[in-house]
Amino acid sequence: MTDQAIQLQDVVQRKAAHLGVRGEEWVAGLPGLVEDLARTWSITVGPPLSGGTTSYVAQARTADGQNAVLKVAVPEHDFGGQVRTLLDADGHGYVRLLAHDIDRHAILMEALGQPLEDLDVSPEDKIATLCTTLRRAWQVPRPPGLTLDPAGEKARGLAELVNTLWERLGHPCSERVVVQALTYAERRAAAFDLDRALVVHGDPHPANTLRVLTPRPGAESGFVFVDPDGFLADPTYDLGVVLRDWCPQLLAGDAPALAHHYCALLAGHTGLDEQAIWEWGFLERVSTGLYALSFGADELGQPYLDSAELLV
Repeated sequence: MTDQAIQLQDVVQRKAAHLGVRGEEWVAGLPGLVEDLARTWSITVGPPLSGGTTSYVAQARTADGQNAVLKVAVPEHDFGGQVRTLLDADGHGYVRLLAHDIDRHAILMEALGQPLEDLDVSPEDKIATLCTTLRRAWQVPRPPGLTLDPAGEKARGLAELVNTLWERLGHPCSERVVVQALTYAERRAAAFDLDRALVVHGDPHPANTLRVLTPRPGAESGFVFVDPDGFLADPTYDLGVVLRDWCPQLLAGDAPALAHHYCALLAGHTGLDEQAIWEWGFLERVSTGLYALSFGADELGQPYLDSAELLV
C-alpha cells in the first residue's frame, strides 16, 4: 500500500519527457506500478525523497517494521547493470539491496542517512571521503563473462555524445572546449586496457554518496554509494567524475588552480595517475553539461560548460 501521492522532481519529469511516448507511459503507469510493488514486496510506501535525477524515490517500511527506500527508475539506462553491481557488492561500498525487479526498473534498498552533498564540510574533506568509499567500491568482483569491446569503451561513447550534442544544440560552448574534450577522449580511449579495468561506479558524486545509519562492515568510511552504472573502465574514470563537480567553487575563484588542486588530491588519495584523472574530468564536465542541456536542464548543465571554458 502507499501513503502518499506520486510526486516527481522536475528533472525526472524532464528526463521522462525526453524519452517521448515511452517516458509518458512510464509517468502514467507509475502510480499503479508503485501500488503493485508495494503488494509484491509487502511494503508501505511513504513520502517521496529528494535527490536522484532519473527515478522516483520514496521512503518505505517493510512488513517487519524495517525502514527502507523504494526506487523506480526512468526506463532509460541499463538497469540490469545497476542491480548486478549492488548484488555483487553485497553492501561493500554500496547500499544493501533488499529486493529487485529488473524488468520494471525497481529496487528496494536499506534506508540511509544524509548525502555527502549536504554536509557542511570542505570540498577537500568530501573528496577524501569519496576516495575512501571508492577504494572500497572498486573491490567489487568482476562478474564472470563481463567484458567490453574496445569500440564500446566509455571515452569513445562520450566523444560521440559531445560531437552529436554540440551540433544538435547549436554550439552552446566554444569550439576550443569541444576540441579539448575530444582530444582527451582520444587519449583515454587509446590508453584503455581491459586487464586493468574495474567495475566502476560511473557517477560517484556527493549526492550519490549517503551516510549509513549505523556502522557496518563494507561502510568503513561511514558512507556508501547508490545508483551505480556498474561498467568496466579504468578507475581514473570515477575520479574524473568526482573532479567534474565543484562548479560553484570553480566559477567563484581561480578555476584552473582550484581544479588542479582537487585533481592532485584525488591522485594523492588513490595513487592513480593525475593526468588521466584531469582528462576524464574535463571530458565529463563537457559531456555532462551538453547532456543536461539536451533535455532542458539548463540550470544544471550551463555551469559545467561555463567552468570548462575557464579550464581550456
